[in-house]
Amino acid sequence: MRERAVSGTSEGPAPAADLDRPVVTESEIDTSPRTEPPAPAPYRSVFTAAPLAMAVVDREGMVVSANDSLATLLGSAPGELAGSVAADLVDLTSDARTWHAYREVLRGRQSRLRCTRRLKHPDGRSLWVQVTVAPLPAEDRAVLLTVADISSRRELQARLRHLQMHDPVTRLPNRTLFFERLSAALEAESYEQSGTGRIGLCYLDLDGFKAINDTLGHRVGDRLLAAVAERLSRCADEAGHSRTSIPLVARLGGDEFALLVEDSTGTEQLAELAESVLEAVQGPFDISGQRLSVSASIGVVERHAAGTTATALMQAADTTLYWAKADGKSRWTLFDPERNAHRMTRQALASTLRPAIDRGEFRLEYQPLVGMEDDRLHGVEALIRWNHPQFGVLTPNRFIGLAEEDGSIVPLGRWVLRTACGQARRWQLDHPDEPPIFVSVNVAVRQVWDSDLVADVAETLAETGLAPHLLQLELTESAVMGSAGRPLQTLKALSDMGVRIAIDDFGTGYSNLAYLSRLPVSVLKLDGTFVRGFQYDDRDSTAARPNPADEVVVEAMIQLAHRLGLTVTAECVETSAQATRLRRIGCDTGQGWLYSRPVPPDRISELLGTPGVQAGVGNP
Repeated sequence: MRERAVSGTSEGPAPAADLDRPVVTESEIDTSPRTEPPAPAPYRSVFTAAPLAMAVVDREGMVVSANDSLATLLGSAPGELAGSVAADLVDLTSDARTWHAYREVLRGRQSRLRCTRRLKHPDGRSLWVQVTVAPLPAEDRAVLLTVADISSRRELQARLRHLQMHDPVTRLPNRTLFFERLSAALEAESYEQSGTGRIGLCYLDLDGFKAINDTLGHRVGDRLLAAVAERLSRCADEAGHSRTSIPLVARLGGDEFALLVEDSTGTEQLAELAESVLEAVQGPFDISGQRLSVSASIGVVERHAAGTTATALMQAADTTLYWAKADGKSRWTLFDPERNAHRMTRQALASTLRPAIDRGEFRLEYQPLVGMEDDRLHGVEALIRWNHPQFGVLTPNRFIGLAEEDGSIVPLGRWVLRTACGQARRWQLDHPDEPPIFVSVNVAVRQVWDSDLVADVAETLAETGLAPHLLQLELTESAVMGSAGRPLQTLKALSDMGVRIAIDDFGTGYSNLAYLSRLPVSVLKLDGTFVRGFQYDDRDSTAARPNPADEVVVEAMIQLAHRLGLTVTAECVETSAQATRLRRIGCDTGQGWLYSRPVPPDRISELLGTPGVQAGVGNP
């Protein structure tokens, strides 16, 4: 007659004013637990005819009397309940907490118990009831048990919860239910007692859905989402066919879906699921008489449940989904801790870059630019370093891209310009008998667009006293070639001021030689990939000879530059053999480890005044 309760709650002591008004008097209660107590007719009729199921229970827990409503509710004949154990009738013994609270009420130590129970009716249907036990006056030595049928309310609550927890378009669990299940799966008691102790997640986004939604309308888009949901559910059913549980498929919003795998067996299981989802989604959809096609990008995460939080798992999945899209879409990508660590480092650098300028965490090193004919120091290139308190010394390739993205390249570039020009002027004053050397400073295109570079340069030269011809600004070939509008006007204004303009990494970008003649450029810096082709030694007969075409191409570029009135600097000069060949074909200056690595300013001072910069002289 009873079914074990699904849930139960108990209340603590309540104020006396909240107690139910007694429905029986002292004269109505017989000390005999087996016989119906006599009662005045009005109260007996109220107790018997009341629609609320009730019973009087003695302090030993036995039913003294019960009304017909309780008998009907429990499927018993009237009069059969007297003498029954009340706790057995409404399943108060199924959990220790409720049973203890009930006994405390019987003993008069607790004022009330209220709990919810699920009972089994004799006709087979389940019945949800709310049970309340409250003491009658002390002299009655009894308690009043009331049982209210709340099945309809529970059913309504279940329907409302289903609506709240499911997506109306796809009928899949929604974001709220998904995170509820995910959080429950990550609780220790969920994975410590049984299962693999692991959890997996496929987080997917539809490629090309927005175009369909925008062109064909939301009605077609919703039907497509519903069709995708059906295919995902089939994939989940097939994946769980031979396993203990079926992956949970949920729509998280928009065109984003998730498949949660509890007790996963490893990355291989998640990879198989992701492959099946990709294949299922890529098949054409017939929607409203039209054949539509989409694909999916999927981020896959699989790990131990212990030590994992819902937030951390979703962050990893979201990051991996981004990788899948960035890698070309229509694919799945597995979470890579090392790649994620690099991303986190990048974010940490981005967040601290601007404050680092104010804190003085940057410094400059200088690499010599040496004349090929005389081996003398003609200039230096200023190279920035970041003395990061956490990651140590960082080279420009670690943070310049970030600075360009968030705009901090502008204040950082101003700092480099002022520092480099000031240092060049100090060298000139410290070595008045030596020909002054120029300083070359790298400039990003964003500095041209987001600041008044001409004004910044003019102000810096005026403050430091450096002559304009001793400042060289380097821009990459891809930034300079094809310049028009403001960038070209800026370059011309700087050139008219007397500042030298150099194209860095020449030969790797557009290489628009016809356009080169119309730019206010004075120096070409050959990319190191060309110079490396010269890296063989005549004395080593076993060394493989490079393609002679490399030298022909470099020689042609140098001759063209000279005809246009430009000088040429070769980067990455590392051996004397390279220097000899570059000198033979007319290269003007060289830069590389043959002469020096980037060094602090005092090492450059040591090179000034020397008859020639020999191999390794400037190396630390």
